Amino acid sequence: MRRPESLPPAAAPFLGFARLLRRHAFPIASEQIFSFMQAVTLLGPRSMSDIREAALATLAPPPDRRGEFEAHFRTYFYGDAKPSIEGEEDDETRVKDDRGTREEENQIARQDKGGELSSALEQLSSRDFQRDADGIGQFRRKLASALPARRSFRTARTRSRGTLDLRRSLSEIVSADGDIPSPLLRCRQIVSRKLLLLIDVSGSMKLHTADYLKVAHAAVQGADSAEIFTFGTRLTRITSALRIRDREQALARAAALVDDWDGGTRMGPTLLTFLSVPRFSAFVRGACVVILSDGLERGDHADLETAMRRFSARAFRLSLASPLAGDPRFRPATSALSAILPVLDDLVDGSSVGGLTDFILSLARPAPAASVIWKRVS
Repeated sequence: MRRPESLPPAAAPFLGFARLLRRHAFPIASEQIFSFMQAVTLLGPRSMSDIREAALATLAPPPDRRGEFEAHFRTYFYGDAKPSIEGEEDDETRVKDDRGTREEENQIARQDKGGELSSALEQLSSRDFQRDADGIGQFRRKLASALPARRSFRTARTRSRGTLDLRRSLSEIVSADGDIPSPLLRCRQIVSRKLLLLIDVSGSMKLHTADYLKVAHAAVQGADSAEIFTFGTRLTRITSALRIRDREQALARAAALVDDWDGGTRMGPTLLTFLSVPRFSAFVRGACVVILSDGLERGDHADLETAMRRFSARAFRLSLASPLAGDPRFRPATSALSAILPVLDDLVDGSSVGGLTDFILSLARPAPAASVIWKRVS
């Protein structure tokens, strides 16, 4: 789809409506937005009913959220006061893809007592990163060559050990008036696998999120392909912000994008929301996925277990880096960790920058599954 600035002014309301639905966690791909605009063009439109039918046909809201879709449509296009939406819950996960406006901050008292920092309550706040010295420059320089590699479907010219490049070879024969030159060969390129970092920014992780964001910035700068998301009570993509070369500017931009610093956490529902967005889900396929979280899921862990199984089925390697694993007494004994341990490739210490960067640089090396390692420890 074309960039927003290249679209005609008349298309802005339709793009804005699609973005509104995305902010309310409707799984809408860019291709669906383009189809919505095309449908409106084909219909005229002669009435608002035509626009509504085009939106229903192309944006395809789930049946159980049809009422919510209708409410958003009337609010956006008719200017009605937002009605109460039947079945709407306070724990709905919102998605922010490097854009969006800040919501009103909830006035929730914080309690800084160990595991009590883990909750499902949403709390919006900002974060300011101060400049300090670190040693992750070497990590940034080594990362591209250290990540696992795969054979791409794209090919490149080679002098040996390749397959015949028939098109170029025939072209050379024609150019040489029928003489048969040395055969021209091509081989499939070797490329690094994608790196996907999912960073928990809830209150129970606030002592580590600043370091994790610095590692994430180095990953985006050093890897051929890296994607960074934060999650707490919301899901935010911050990759574009971290592409800024200056680290302090990049982290300041990322801090402004994320609305749910140091609040509650809904790990399972948020990861399921990630997988429900087609463009985000595509980042997982064949990638090295590292989730930076303590894994403290309050309440039912069924959503977390479902999400992790789906991640494991699509990813090349699925890892959980928990700062709690730095304690020698730590065991994955909670119901949530026990449920997801069999699908994890790694459960490692995420309490220090050095340990985390060393682990990421070792992703290309095989290792026993997490369940095998922790069974020995127990």
